[in-house]
Amino acid sequence: MQRAQLIQNIFKKKSFLCVGLDPELDKLPTHLNRNASSILAFNKAIIDATREVCVAYKPNLAFYEALGPEGWIIFEETVQYIGQQHLIIADAKRGDIGNTSRLYAEAFFNRLQCDAITIAPYMGKDSVVPFLAFEGKWAILLALTSNEGSKNFQREWLEDRREPVWESVMKQSMTWGNPDNLMFVVGATHPETFARVREIAPDHFLLVPGVGAQGGDLQAVCQHGLTRDGGLLINASRSIIYASSGLDFTDAARREAEKMQKIMEETLKRGEKREIREER
Repeated sequence: MQRAQLIQNIFKKKSFLCVGLDPELDKLPTHLNRNASSILAFNKAIIDATREVCVAYKPNLAFYEALGPEGWIIFEETVQYIGQQHLIIADAKRGDIGNTSRLYAEAFFNRLQCDAITIAPYMGKDSVVPFLAFEGKWAILLALTSNEGSKNFQREWLEDRREPVWESVMKQSMTWGNPDNLMFVVGATHPETFARVREIAPDHFLLVPGVGAQGGDLQAVCQHGLTRDGGLLINASRSIIYASSGLDFTDAARREAEKMQKIMEETLKRGEKREIREER
C-alpha cells in the first residue's frame, strides 16, 4: 500500500487504528472450539466487526508459528481475508544478514502479500536495506518499544553521552529509507518522548503499540505524535479482540474499536482546525 492510499484511508475513516490479530487458543470465546481451525473463524469475525473503523491489521507471527504448519496456513488465509483496503503489517520482527533479509522480504511481501513488516535493526544497515527495495512496501523498525525491557538497551545512552541508542537507530536508519517506505515502532508507554521523536522524524509514520491492555495514553500520544498526514498507526490487540469471551465478542470488539476511533476522529478535527487558524 502506497503512502498516499494510507493517508487517504485515515482521513476517509477518521481513524488511524491498527487492530492486532494475536489469537491464543485458551483466550478464544468459550463457545468456540478451542482448536487451530477456530482461530481463522475468530480472526474473520474480528475483521468483519472492525474493518470499517480501522485502517490496518497487524497479525503477530508468533501466535501463528506456535501452531505449527497449520498456523502458517491460517496466517496466509487471514491476510487474504483482510484484502487490499487495509494496510497489513506482519509483526515478524525479522532482521538478519543481507541475503537472509532479502528472502524474508520476498516471503512476506511477494509470497504472503503483506504491506509491511516489523524489523529488529540491531544487525545494522545491511539487514534492513533489503526490505526497502520493494515498491509500495514498508519496513517498520523497532526504535523505542513499549515493554519494560526497553530500558536495557534502547534507552541507554551512548558512550559519548550525546544521545540514547533509540535516537541513534532512528537517525541512522532515516538515511537508508524515506517516509514512503520506512516507519518506526514507538511505544505508547513512553508518551513523554513523542515530542523528541517528532523532532527527529517529523514526516515518518509511527506504529504505536501499548495503548489499551498495556496502559498507554492515546490522547497523550496524539498530542505530540500526530502530523498533518496523520502520521500514527495506533495498535490495539488484546483490548479489542478479547473485549468479551462470550457470544457477544464481535459486538464487544466493535464497541472497543469504535471507542478508540471516536477519540481519533476528534483529534483529527482539532488538528484540522489548528491548521486553518495557522494558515489565517
